[in-house]
Amino acid sequence: MPTLSREQPEPARPHEARQTAESFGVDARRYDRARPRYPEDLVARIVAGSPGPGVLDVGCGTGIAARQFQAAGCTVLGVEPDARMAGFARARGLPVEVATFEAWEPAGRRFDTLVAGQSWHWVDPVAGAAKAARVLRPNGRLAVFGHVFEPPAEVAEPFAAACRRVAPDFPFAGQPARRPLETYQAGYAKIADQIRETGRFGDPEQWRFDWERSYTRDQWLDLLPTTGGLTRLRPGQLAAVLGEVGPAIDALGGRFTMRYTTLATTAVRDGTS
Repeated sequence: MPTLSREQPEPARPHEARQTAESFGVDARRYDRARPRYPEDLVARIVAGSPGPGVLDVGCGTGIAARQFQAAGCTVLGVEPDARMAGFARARGLPVEVATFEAWEPAGRRFDTLVAGQSWHWVDPVAGAAKAARVLRPNGRLAVFGHVFEPPAEVAEPFAAACRRVAPDFPFAGQPARRPLETYQAGYAKIADQIRETGRFGDPEQWRFDWERSYTRDQWLDLLPTTGGLTRLRPGQLAAVLGEVGPAIDALGGRFTMRYTTLATTAVRDGTS
């Protein structure tokens, strides 16, 4: 398993950090089991605002979002750079082509909808928006969305302290334990600006969905290793981090409620061919 290194730092821009971007497949089964699904209201709203059933899922991972769109009656094709994740998704019934979105060859195919769940930050933002315009049909919809992961301070603080102690090269080790929602909203506003700059979409919309999920100690410790950066820790480092977080959850009675916010930036391609 790759480890973080001061001698070989990854680029600051997420889409250039390929070692992290393509590390999630180290345990694809855990990823699919532990990662949260997307609000059904989000899926329904995207489907209702799209001109047809053909969906391209960029950075589809194990197919979490794709299966939700399939269940809503869509025909979905996944594009995924990690062959391990793609293999898992195929085994669950999703056609997947292995490539980064930037390098992927559409071969003349066009789609009614292009979605990217928890993945657009791994795509070159300028090239990605332009390519989305090329592969969408006229009046097709682009929808970029993801969850805000901010557990309670009683859980977040021990996690951040453990990362600083055992993995000082961890990508987020120098950041605050919790970041305000406005930080994430600013990121989605920037995506909207990049979509506008293509000149091929109508004015982007910003959507927000608030919801909750309760986690037991074991459920949260199952999810944490699937998050960016932790996928690249050595087993001993990961065990040390989880060893700090587990007792913090025990102190809360063995479970806590996560207040999720799922944010989306979405826009409709112009009607020209």
